[in-house]
Amino acid sequence: MDRIEIVTTASLGDNSYLLVSGDEAALVDPQRDSWDLVASCAARGIRVRYVLETHVHNDYVSGALEVRAATGATVAGPARAPYAFDHLRLAEDDEITLGDTTVRAMETPGHTREHTSYLVYEHARDRDQGPEVPAAVFTGGSLLVGSAGRTDLSGEHLTEELARAQFRSLRRLALLPDATRVLPTHGAGSSCSAGPAASGRTSTVGAERRSNPALAARDEEDFVSARTTGLTPYPAYFHHMAPINRAGPAVLGGPPECGPLTPAAVEGLLGGGAWIVDGRGRGTFAAAHLPGSVCDELDERFASLVGEVVPFGTRLVLVLPEPAAEAAREAVVQLLRIGYEKVAGHLAGGIDAWAAAGRPLRSFPTAEASELAGHVREHRVLDVRPDRPEGGIPGTLAVPLAELPRRLGELPRDREVWTVCGSGRRATVAASLLDLAGIPVRAVVKGGVEDLSGAA
Repeated sequence: MDRIEIVTTASLGDNSYLLVSGDEAALVDPQRDSWDLVASCAARGIRVRYVLETHVHNDYVSGALEVRAATGATVAGPARAPYAFDHLRLAEDDEITLGDTTVRAMETPGHTREHTSYLVYEHARDRDQGPEVPAAVFTGGSLLVGSAGRTDLSGEHLTEELARAQFRSLRRLALLPDATRVLPTHGAGSSCSAGPAASGRTSTVGAERRSNPALAARDEEDFVSARTTGLTPYPAYFHHMAPINRAGPAVLGGPPECGPLTPAAVEGLLGGGAWIVDGRGRGTFAAAHLPGSVCDELDERFASLVGEVVPFGTRLVLVLPEPAAEAAREAVVQLLRIGYEKVAGHLAGGIDAWAAAGRPLRSFPTAEASELAGHVREHRVLDVRPDRPEGGIPGTLAVPLAELPRRLGELPRDREVWTVCGSGRRATVAASLLDLAGIPVRAVVKGGVEDLSGAA
C-alpha cells in the first residue's frame, strides 16, 4: 500500500478515500462529483480498478456509477446490498487485490443491514507465517470517530434490530489491533451519526476503544437504549437516497450547466410550481427578496439545508451572490450530491433585475440575540435547532428546522414570531418559510440560544 488519500465533503460531513498501491487504486464511498478526482488519477498514471461501497447510502447519491463510466472500474460492495446494477458482491472474508495490497470484506451490519467494512493489508502473505495485521479499516457508517452510525434510517421497524447488530459489529471492530487506522465515511457534521462525532476525520482502533462512548456501553441493552433515544431529526431528502442508490443513479459525466434566467422566465417557472432558493447573505435576504423564496446562504451547508426544507424533486430557481456564474457551479454540484437535479437556472442580474422589471419584493425584520435576551417572555420565540438541550429556554416553541415545513400549521398567526437557533443560520431559513406562509416573523440573524440562557 503506497498511501490512502482522504477526500472530505464538508457540506455533508462525509469522507471518501482513494487507496493507492503502485499504479492501481480503489475509490471508497465516492461522492457523485468525483470527476476531478478521477481526472487527477489519470494525470498521475493511476488506474482506478475498483469502487468500494460500504453500504447503500442514505445521505448522498453515490458516485460509483460515475466512476465506473469514466474509468471502467469494477463496482464492489456488500453481498447483501440489493443493487439493481451489476456489481462484485463481497461477503465475509472475500478479498480483492491492488498492487501489493489486499482488501478483505468484514460484514458489520448495524447502520444498514448490508453494511460491510473493509480491512486493508499492506502485503499479501502466506497465512502459515502468522496472523495478518490490518493497517487500516474502512468503517463506513459503523465505527465513527467518537461515535457510531445511527440505526434508524432503514425504518422504525428495523431500528432495534439494527442497533443490536451495530453493538456486535462495533465489538468486532474493537478487537482489531490498536494501531489499525479507523477510516469512517461519516464524520462531524453528518446526519448519519447517532451522536456528535469528533472533529477528527480519522482515528485508530486503540484511540476509539479508550474514548468512544459507543464502545463504553456495559452491555447490549445499555447500548440499544443509548443509541435509539434522543436522535435528532434527519433531513427529509434521506428518504429518497437509498432507493436511488439501489437502482443506480443516472450517469451525468460532469456537472450540468446552470444558465441565467430573465425575470419573465423566473415568473413563469414560479407559476409552474418551482421554488426559489436564495443563496445570498441572511441580512441581505431579509432586507429584500423575491416573494416565495427560501433563504439558504451559499456556504458548505447549502445543499443539506435545502434537503431539510424543500420538497425532493422540486424544480428550483436560484438567486445568487456575485459572481453568479461561479456561485451557480458550486450550488449545482452541492445539490447534485443529494439528488436535486432539477435546477432551471439562476436569476440574471439578481433582485436588482427583478425590481427593475417592475416586480415586487418582500422583506422581514431582523434582530440580534442581545435584543431578545431578558425579553423572551415578551415575545413568541421559535427555536429551530435540530436538538433542544434539556430544559431549553422557558417560554419558547421548539420545532426542529427539518420538521418545520410540515408543522407550519401549528404556528399561531396573531402576532410576530421571532426565530432563533444556535447562530442565526437556521433561524433565517425558518424565517423565510414563515414569511412564505404569511406568518409575521422576525429573524434573530446574529447570536443564538446560548446568548439567551438564563436571560429569559
